Amino acid sequence: MSSIAPKLRPSLRRKAPGLGHERILWESGASVVVGVDEVGRGSWAGPISVGAAVVPRDKRVYKIRDSKMLTEYEREALFERIADWVEDWSVGHASAQECDELGMSEAQRLAARRAIDGLSVRPDEILVDGKWDFIGGARMLVRGDATSLSIAAASILAKVSRDRIMRRLALDFPGYNFEANKGYPCPIHKAALQAWGPSALHRRSWVFMDHLMWNGLQRYQRPGSQLELPLGS
Repeated sequence: MSSIAPKLRPSLRRKAPGLGHERILWESGASVVVGVDEVGRGSWAGPISVGAAVVPRDKRVYKIRDSKMLTEYEREALFERIADWVEDWSVGHASAQECDELGMSEAQRLAARRAIDGLSVRPDEILVDGKWDFIGGARMLVRGDATSLSIAAASILAKVSRDRIMRRLALDFPGYNFEANKGYPCPIHKAALQAWGPSALHRRSWVFMDHLMWNGLQRYQRPGSQLELPLGS
């Protein structure tokens, strides 16, 4: 896909995230401020992924928005520009098997630790999107992916990284349409599950698996736990 950022659609032009949250922390003495966002929590298959990004104070890349507001083409076009622009970035993943074995909350924490550990710098402050601090000691921002430039950058880096993984894996699991749905629910994905049952990429502890035909794979349930309910994006 093209690395030239496409012209912004009119609906996105007035919705740019800024550096207001980051500047407050910089001015308070924090040298390294990391924006963090997750993708894949609500997917039926594949990893949950967490992006971490450290944006520079004196350079800007325009057209960055919350990844959910952008098309796949727009995200891909921005990815390399963002990766070259940020001072540091990392994406951590927790596999579908880890999602089953640990539960989604712990798997998200694991992916976040891997993302933070993947940075070459240690954060002084961490900004995380939403109302849940899945890192520990982070500052939570409701709609942070729409208002914080570092979180928005992290959201795109995480989303594109995970999408690329799912497109590669789609070659090994034809029929589930992973190249298009990235493991999320959709009619083709549901029909494939009804026809063939789950693949090795599916999260087999979730409630949506209750009424499926099983094809030899063992249903997973953590000892002493309820079956997992899909939440989030």
